Amino acid sequence: MNKIRTAIIGPGKVGHAHARILAALPASEFVAVCGRTAEKTHAFAAQYGVRAYTDLPTMLHEAGVKMLVICTPHPQHVEAAVTAAHAGVHVLVEKPMAVTPAQCDAMIATASENGVKLGMVSQRRLYEPVARVKQAVETGKVEPILGTVTVLGWRGPEYYAMDPWRGKWDAEGGGVLVNQTSHQLDLFQWLMGPVEEVFGYWDNLNHPYIEVEDTAVAVLRFKNGALGNIVVSNSQNPGLYGNIHIHGRNGATIGVQTDGGSMFVAGVTARVDPPMNDLWTVPGEAELLPQWQAEDRLRADQVDVMSHYHRLIVEDFLHAILDDRSPLVPGEEGRKAVDLFTAIYRSGRERRPVRLGE
Repeated sequence: MNKIRTAIIGPGKVGHAHARILAALPASEFVAVCGRTAEKTHAFAAQYGVRAYTDLPTMLHEAGVKMLVICTPHPQHVEAAVTAAHAGVHVLVEKPMAVTPAQCDAMIATASENGVKLGMVSQRRLYEPVARVKQAVETGKVEPILGTVTVLGWRGPEYYAMDPWRGKWDAEGGGVLVNQTSHQLDLFQWLMGPVEEVFGYWDNLNHPYIEVEDTAVAVLRFKNGALGNIVVSNSQNPGLYGNIHIHGRNGATIGVQTDGGSMFVAGVTARVDPPMNDLWTVPGEAELLPQWQAEDRLRADQVDVMSHYHRLIVEDFLHAILDDRSPLVPGEEGRKAVDLFTAIYRSGRERRPVRLGE
């Protein structure tokens, strides 16, 4: 099998998760890591037997990199992606894609202009219970008219003390909307359809030691006429759950709990609850729910939820390069969640409904 020379920028917690995957996948030849702090980057490189760099263009050229995984703090994604694309390097980006739609557009345009692939790490799209919901919508078993996404988690002082960029507008790009729930926002619009308009509020209600929001709510109208509601928070101790529920025109309801308790922290959390369907009233299928839940619990005992789906996304991106096809989650898809959370921020600041794309 042909191997692709792979590298990482951002030798932090999620960087370690990707390093283990890149070192193990047959299609990957993991060769280098780039970071801003020399000591940390060299320690990371020594752990995986790769070369360490503190300058991205130098790494891309000297190490012959063909695929870069971006694991830096969110506001730094655009610079790394544009630099790599100009160097002819394919780019896979950790969530969220960026912190503004304009940054996403720059990444997409540069990748297109230089003939390289741009993909997103949206691994929750591959959860089996999420796939059941997607299939039910696509086959018309449920025509969405109302959807809700609820994420009630917890982030305490120890979480924000892990890294100096956490909890700061300029370094993180936002709070619960950007970091903790961008995956759920991605799933929500992927399952419900494109969003037309939002009205939202957001605030920091019980984390006085950080700058960014810990709580946000929004109401949505989708382009297909459906309505929606978003309630996300880092203020429930202990964390409770994250779920998406879709109610159909025929009265049927389907749902998926993507997260139990607080969302996992890559490289820190030891174990998570299995993702599973928590509601299913489609006629003729409601009785299958206990069976599906048993299957999902068993699967979580057999694979590591925190790494298995990441691996599938990375593996797909490698083969998209080899086969010259689009990855499962291209950059255009990653942009949609960014467009949504920036519209919620704008609505909260301006106290008015915001149409996406304004």
